[in-house]
Formats: sequence, C-alpha cells, structure tokens
Amino acid sequence: MRVRVDVGGRLHIGFQNLSLTHERLYGGVGVALDSPRIVIEAEPAGQVVCGDDLVGEYAEQSCSLFGVSGVDIDVVETLPRHVGLGSGTQTALATLAAVGRAHGHEPDVRKLAPALNRGGRSGVGVATFESGGLVVDSGHPTGRFTTTPPEAGEWSVPAVTARQDLPETWRFLVVLPDAEDGRSGDDEDESMRSVVERADPDVSDSLAALLIRRLLPAAAEGRLEAFGDAIGDFGRLNGTWYADEQGGVYRPPAGRLIDKLAESPAVRGVGQSSWGPAVYGVTDASRAEAARSDAEEALASIDATGRVHVATPRNEGAMIRHLR
Repeated sequence: MRVRVDVGGRLHIGFQNLSLTHERLYGGVGVALDSPRIVIEAEPAGQVVCGDDLVGEYAEQSCSLFGVSGVDIDVVETLPRHVGLGSGTQTALATLAAVGRAHGHEPDVRKLAPALNRGGRSGVGVATFESGGLVVDSGHPTGRFTTTPPEAGEWSVPAVTARQDLPETWRFLVVLPDAEDGRSGDDEDESMRSVVERADPDVSDSLAALLIRRLLPAAAEGRLEAFGDAIGDFGRLNGTWYADEQGGVYRPPAGRLIDKLAESPAVRGVGQSSWGPAVYGVTDASRAEAARSDAEEALASIDATGRVHVATPRNEGAMIRHLR
C-alpha cells in the first residue's frame, strides 16, 4: 500500500536542567508547529529507492528494523535542516512511520526512535510527533545520562511529564536568518559536554519555578502575553548556560534579531530555538501579518536575509494515511 506521512517542525524552548548537581538532567520544553513540515509518501519495493540521501539512510535503517526488503519513497516537502526546527528527529520518525505503515506494521516510534539515534537528550521531538502540543519531558537520571551519553540500547526516550493543547488562534512567528547551520552530530555532543560540565545549578532552580508558576499555567489558561513572556524568559535563562559555546546568550545573528523583534508590539516571547539560527515569537491570528512585517523589517535592519514563517500550533501528532 502507498502511505503519506505529514508532520510539522517543532520549537525547542530549552532544557529544565543542565547541571550535574541535580537528580535529573535535560528535560526538554517545546512546541509543535503545523509548518514548515516534512511530507513523505512511500510504498513497498524490492530495495530502498529514494532521491534524498538523509531519508534514504533512515529508510535503510527502518527496513532493517521491520525486517522488510525495501521501500520506494518520495519526499514531497522537507523541513529546513540544522536550523533549530527539529528536522533530524521529524525526518527520521516520518521515514520510520512511512516504511512501517507501507508494509502493514503499526510502528511504535517512541520505542524505535533510539535505534535511529533520535530522542536522546530531548524527548520533545518524539512527543510532538506522537501528539503535538506544548510538551515537557522528564529528562534522564543524571547518573545514567551525563556528559557522555550511554551506548545505544541502554536508554529510552524521556517520558512526557506535561502536555497541553495551545489555542488555535495563537500563531508562532518563525524567522530563519541565512546563517551558519546550528550545532548537530559530534559538534553538538562536544558543545553539550562543555556546557553540562560548567552549568550553574541556580539557573535550574529559576527555570523550575518559571515552568511551574508561569509557563504551564499561562498555557493551560490560554493567556498569550503571559505565555510569551514566560517562554522568552525561559529561553533567555537557558542561553546563559550556552553563552561561552555560542558567543552570547543567543548565537549571532539571532541575538541582534531578537533585540529588534522584542520592540514589536505584535510579538511576545522572542527567543532562539535550540542552537538556532531560528528565532521565534508568539502572536495571534489578528496580529500575524503585523508580526510578519516587523520580522522582515528586523532582518533588513541588521542587514540580514532570511525567511519568515507564521505557523499555527499543532495540537495533534503526525498525520499518517493510506493513499491506495
């Protein structure tokens, strides 16, 4: 059978703890978006046939996991890669789901994600693929998942400790300045080790209070301004951990762009997603075009080029359907 898998990217607002002095490490906080997105179509084949090298690699691994001969995959839409929108995890899981469903399997993406080396430090990408929304994950016991990750097969994707639908009238401004890719792979591992070894535990205590007293209540009650202010502060505190690794609380040119966007009356909670360079802000449908215009002006004011998206929060997981 031929199947189609459709899932949006995600924003990674930050981690709850990066200090080795606390009991649990990491604990991601993030939001599912309806766009940009990845769309894959697949049907059984005698071997893996795919014009996209990354998707083809994940398809080979997925075929091995399901014990099937192959798959013919068409990549209809792709997520921008290494910009802070979770392209690696969403692409891997979309491919896994497409291969499984094409061969009549019901893939348990949470169970199988570690086999594709996804969902390690942060479980946000896996959780948003499963059910969308605002997600908080539980992180890992610090003694088991420290500066050097455990071997494959010795860890599982962090459990979801909180999930919340976000109002359909809300919008997320996503600005992708043309800049060097964000950290990934071995470079990201090395940077994270350095950050974790030096992380101030007092920042974790501030983040815990912010998450419980401000961010989650604002989301549950649909208070956009309060939510925006909370995620902005959450991201800024996270940035203090990364300052030595990325050249400031936000990496260039995200810092200058965030300063400019913070002046916009149409946008709240401006921050950097993951390692960037993606910059986000929160607005609503009535102010979306004003936010877009302000983002374009902000890019021009720092002599940068880039793309501007206005995304709806996605309160459901990946859409998987049979085409024939």
